[in-house]
Amino acid sequence: MQKVKLPKRLDPVKSANKRSDYRGGILASDMPRLLGMVAGVASEIDVDVKFAKDEQGLTYFQGRMACSTSLRCERCNEVFEHPMDVSFCFSPVQGSEEEVEDELPDVYEPVEVDDHGEINLFQCLEDELILSLPIVALHAEEDCKQKRDKMSFGKIEPADERPNPFAVLKELKRD
Repeated sequence: MQKVKLPKRLDPVKSANKRSDYRGGILASDMPRLLGMVAGVASEIDVDVKFAKDEQGLTYFQGRMACSTSLRCERCNEVFEHPMDVSFCFSPVQGSEEEVEDELPDVYEPVEVDDHGEINLFQCLEDELILSLPIVALHAEEDCKQKRDKMSFGKIEPADERPNPFAVLKELKRD
């Protein structure tokens, strides 16, 4: 399959009826929230998306994304490469009603469609990439310039014994 330009907005139901497959790239500049969270992203994010209907007649789209990001290590403050390979599987839902989401099988992640039955594909994929970032960006310990034995955590002074503020209540209690 040749690479094509991915549509930014599309109707997932119509795409599933046509059994559309997209293989292409999204420019990193089209994902400003992701750019704000990392030190750098490869110029293009490779995306494969397949739209279909399952045995129950539910519309879904699944695929994967791959890109290389640069993150700043929280331990040594150096930039390091972090390859990302993310799989996803979504099913469009109308509105954010919890009843609809409860009926949806666990294998599908709900994605809300707008009033025209369309989704913003780029935003949906950007959300998935952001969720796949590590909570704390760290090198592998052997690659990090800041070694464990050189880290200083400081000394904790013992806390002064403070009087219990509820001791006054004990005095008020009468036998």
